[in-house]
This record gives sequence, structure tokens and C-alpha cells, in this order.
Amino acid sequence: MYCYMQKFKVFLGLLVVVNLSFAQGENPVFPDSYLGSYQGTLNIYLLDGKIQEVPMEFHLTRTDAENRYAYTLVYDGQAREYTLVVLDKEKGLYELDENNGIILPTRFANNILFSFFQVDSTFLSSRLAFSGKNLNFEILSTQLGEKVETGKNLEMNIYGFPIKGLQQASLTRVETSSD
Repeated sequence: MYCYMQKFKVFLGLLVVVNLSFAQGENPVFPDSYLGSYQGTLNIYLLDGKIQEVPMEFHLTRTDAENRYAYTLVYDGQAREYTLVVLDKEKGLYELDENNGIILPTRFANNILFSFFQVDSTFLSSRLAFSGKNLNFEILSTQLGEKVETGKNLEMNIYGFPIKGLQQASLTRVETSSD
């Protein structure tokens, strides 16, 4: 019985080691685990309630430069080429370089790449959520001058911002890139 228990403990130990090694291989690492081409349709929700549909692609590929990735958005055949720059992979800190003097801070957490930025009086939120072969893309926008003050009875200033623009796309990875 003692010999059987020892063999069982060794077997359990090996099983745990094998499971841990497989689990580590399944943990995606951004951006390397998400390289490739994604395609789908961008839905632009207009204020009058209509939806405009536009073919969309997203391409994320390596470049020859260390810690720099080609980040391309394609709307209706028109490409916008950016560069994703790794600042601190462990902390999820990146920059999106628009290659024209505009550099936006981004953060990757929980398989989502987030960015907030302002263009003149418009404030925008960008979100790319990765899940397996799927990518959910979203941009929200609001006008800063149209803020709504709320919570007047509290000892703090609280403002709401009506969503003026909403763009969403569900994209599917059609090609994996290792280069």
C-alpha cells in the first residue's frame, strides 16, 4: 500500500507539472499572441438612429525595430498606418504613434487595449478587446462642452457626458502573423 501511495504521489506531481506547463503556454502575451489580420464590419451609430456599415480590417504585425509593431486600421479600403510602441509590457504600457507627430498613451489590461484622447473639444475612448480569434473594436466620443452637471447636493463636482458618437466592430482573425 505504501508503494502504491508513493507512485500515486509521483503521478500527481507529474500531472501538476504538465498542467502548469500547458497553462503557461496558453496565456496570451500582448501583442505577440494577437498578431495577424482581422476583418469584419464597423457599425457607426448615427444620432438619428441609423446605422452606417463600413468594411473594416485591423492588422497587427512585427516590424524590424525592437518593441515596435505595425498597427493598421483599414476602413472601406482606406488604410491608416500607425505604430504600436512597447513601453513596459509587464505593466501594460504602450503608445500608439500615428506617425505624424501624434502619440497617444495606451494601456493593455485583461486582454483589452484602452486609450483616451481629446481632439479639440471632442473626447474619445478607444477599446480593442481580444478574445481568441475575435476582436471587439469600439470608439465612443462626446463633446466636452456639453457636459451635464449632476450631484449638486454632494460636496464634489460630478459631470456626465452624453455619448455623441459610437462605433463598434466585431472582427475575426483571418490570418495569423508570426513575422
